[in-house]
Amino acid sequence: MYVIDGQAVAVPAADTDAVVGELRDRAEILDALYRFALGQDLKDKDLLASAFAADAELDFRPAAARWGGRPPVMIGRDTIVTTILAMFTDRVDTTHQVTNPRIAVDGDTARLTALVEAQHLLTADHGTFALLKNPYDVELVRDGQRWTVRRMRIANTWYTGDPTAIFG
Repeated sequence: MYVIDGQAVAVPAADTDAVVGELRDRAEILDALYRFALGQDLKDKDLLASAFAADAELDFRPAAARWGGRPPVMIGRDTIVTTILAMFTDRVDTTHQVTNPRIAVDGDTARLTALVEAQHLLTADHGTFALLKNPYDVELVRDGQRWTVRRMRIANTWYTGDPTAIFG
């Protein structure tokens, strides 16, 4: 599941232009995941949407299976954004922290793996919560100067609290 390449930058260090280009790509790739996380936390439709390609797919089934949840795969940027915001806005407060990102770039496509700690608290009762540690496996495509998510699969390593209160 994880990108395990032995080095962070694949191009030769002596090729300054190639290094700068790859580092820019890596920053933009990681920014797509940051836009997804912060878009949820701020309930910001435009920021959340900017993370995804129009035909994106978000698969939360592996994570939800840990507590018996059976969500559908979300297909299409509009469906992903509408579903997430409808589930959280005015009901759930969230914070997402992204760690351990690993990136493999292949032309205009890339793969990103990361760990995301996601805190979800019912707005009306912060005593009802779910804290999740989720490995993300993300496929991205270049969209001009930025990168967008084409496919995101979210698994779960552990959780505490009551995910069913948050996600149903």
